[in-house]
Amino acid sequence: MTLIDRDAAFWNKTARKYAAGRIPDMAGYERSLARTRGLLTPSDVVLEIGCGTGTTALAIAPGIRRIVATDVSEAMIAIAREKAQAMTGIDARFAVASVETSPQVDGGYDAVLAFNMLHLVRDRAATLRAIHQRLKPGGLLITKTPAIAEMNLMIRLAIPLMRAIGKAPFVATFSASDLEAELAVAGFAVLAAERHGSKRWDPRIFILARKAEDVSEQP
Repeated sequence: MTLIDRDAAFWNKTARKYAAGRIPDMAGYERSLARTRGLLTPSDVVLEIGCGTGTTALAIAPGIRRIVATDVSEAMIAIAREKAQAMTGIDARFAVASVETSPQVDGGYDAVLAFNMLHLVRDRAATLRAIHQRLKPGGLLITKTPAIAEMNLMIRLAIPLMRAIGKAPFVATFSASDLEAELAVAGFAVLAAERHGSKRWDPRIFILARKAEDVSEQP
C-alpha cells in the first residue's frame, strides 16, 4: 500500500462521519468563501484539490464557468457527487485523484483552490509544483490551511498521539512564513496573506498567490 493509498483509506473510513459533522469555525469558513468568490469571475475554470465532500466546490460553482474538484478518497467523492445531483445550473465535476494526477485543461486553470489540505500532504514541494503546472500564466492559487506550528503546544503534542491510535491522518507542521517561502520557491508571488480563523487557537492562513510565468522568476 502506497502512502497515498494509506491516506485515502483513512478518509474513506471516516467520510460519512466527516460529512455529517459541522464546520467547526463557520464564521471563518464563510469569510474565506466570500473572499474566494470575490476573486473569481463567471468565465473562470477552477480546479479544487482535496475537495472532501464537495461543500466548497458546490458553493463556488454557481459563480464560475466550471469547477473540477478532486480528492484521493473515493468515499468523499461519492458523497460530493450525491450532493451535486441535488443542484442544477452548475458545472461541477468530481474525480478521484491526487494533486499530481488531477486533470489538466488546455491553457491551464484560471485558479486552483486548496482549502484545508496543504497540511495533509506529505510532499508540499511536489504538490505546489503540480499546482503551478496546472495553472495558466498569471493564474491564482487560493489556499487556506491551519498553521499547526502556531497552534497551542497541547494541540501539537496531541496530533502524533492521535495518529498513533488511528484517529488522525498524516499532519505536517509549518508556519505561515514557512508556507510563503515554499510558494516563492515553487514560482508563486504571494499577493495577500490573511488570517481567517475566528478562534485564537486555530490561526487559519488564507493565502492568495499568483503563478509566475517562469518558475525561476523571483516574486
